[in-house]
Amino acid sequence: MISFQGYRQNCRDCPLKHQCLRRVNQTDGRQVSFALSDRKAAPGLIEKMKQKIDSPMGRYIYSQRLGTVDPVFGNLESNKGLNRFTLRGKTKVNTQWLMYCMVHNIEKIATQG
Repeated sequence: MISFQGYRQNCRDCPLKHQCLRRVNQTDGRQVSFALSDRKAAPGLIEKMKQKIDSPMGRYIYSQRLGTVDPVFGNLESNKGLNRFTLRGKTKVNTQWLMYCMVHNIEKIATQG
C-alpha cells in the first residue's frame, strides 16, 4: 500500500487541483492510498531481458556463456571462497578482483602444462 499526502500550500496554486480534490475550494490537502498490485505495470527491463534470452539467438549466446564464463565464477566462489569482496573502494576491490583472476589464470596454466 502506497500513500501520498497533498498539503494545503501545494494544492492551493496547483492547476490540476480540480482533478485531484473532491471540492476545488477545499482548504486542506488530500491523502491518496493505493495498492501496487492493482496497477498493471508496463514491461520492465527484466521482462525485456527474458524475451531477449528466450529468442533463438539469445539461447545460442547464453549457451556459449554457460561453457565459458560461469565455470570461472563457480571456481572463484566455491574453491577460492570469493562470496563477497572484503575491501572497500573501487581501487581496492578492483585490485582484489584482479588478484583472484590472476590466481585462477595461474592455476589454468599450471594444469595445462
